[in-house]
Amino acid sequence: MKINLANIKKAKNLLNRRECVAIPTETVYGIAGNAYSDIACRKIFKLKSRPKSNPLIVHYYDLKRLKNDCHLNIDFLKLYKKFCPGPLTFILNLKKKSKISKIATNKKSTLAVRFPKHPVTRALLERLQFPIAAPSANISSRVSAVTSTEVKDDFGEKIKYVLEGGKSSIGVESTIIDLRKKPEILRLGGLEIKSIKKILKKKMFININPSKISAPGQLQVHYSPGIPIRLDVKKIKKNEAYLLIKKKKINKSNYYFLSKTGDLKEAAKNLYSTLRKIKKNNYTSIAVSKIPNKGFGRTINDRLLRASKF
Repeated sequence: MKINLANIKKAKNLLNRRECVAIPTETVYGIAGNAYSDIACRKIFKLKSRPKSNPLIVHYYDLKRLKNDCHLNIDFLKLYKKFCPGPLTFILNLKKKSKISKIATNKKSTLAVRFPKHPVTRALLERLQFPIAAPSANISSRVSAVTSTEVKDDFGEKIKYVLEGGKSSIGVESTIIDLRKKPEILRLGGLEIKSIKKILKKKMFININPSKISAPGQLQVHYSPGIPIRLDVKKIKKNEAYLLIKKKKINKSNYYFLSKTGDLKEAAKNLYSTLRKIKKNNYTSIAVSKIPNKGFGRTINDRLLRASKF
């Protein structure tokens, strides 16, 4: 993708003034602000109507800059070398001298960090003197945005600037792993667990529904298009949209397919935009066919389960 330096400069200038801008990443779009600024981080929470107890992910350009804020360990370095930049977020211990805003961490001694792969956001991060806190670009508990148009649909004039980056190539949020002790998956996402296991060669603990929120994406009600969702449905109701993993020969106007072939990675990429499309088409409820609970299917099922609790 060709980088528009004028757009990068505009986003940089706004961030330097502690304003918020929307940025593209390979997972979803994010609402970004200076992670060292209490003012900027408060604006992020206010824009999203986000609970203060839900910490923010902070995005870095490279390892050198992260060393100013966090303690690193061997497991982190192994995964960083293999998957970064990319759709993996790490929970690490903060250094006492770190400048990271306590608003971003909810006064915790840990930080969720990521190195986004999108070339536009990498170009922006490279030119900044600070990392950026950037949760997904959506109103809290609602569906994340995977295009600049969807960001504008949600925020309108409330967001100062949307940095264009095309459609997100992965379409669901990053996988989150806590590396402070034994590796523990805190959110299913854009990187499959089996890929992480292959590198660490360790047993992976999965804790995506904790009693206490310790990372983004663990709220029970999340990713909702704003209408009821029913799961594992074989028989749909009248005037209900039907969401299927694979295209069928039957082609009804209320049938929505996440993939032509049933490819789970493609289905995950199309999930949020399809949920938004169904809502825009004025359906008042969504029935979802059974989705294989493996690979990216686990991520899709996690998102739909939380969305169904709306």
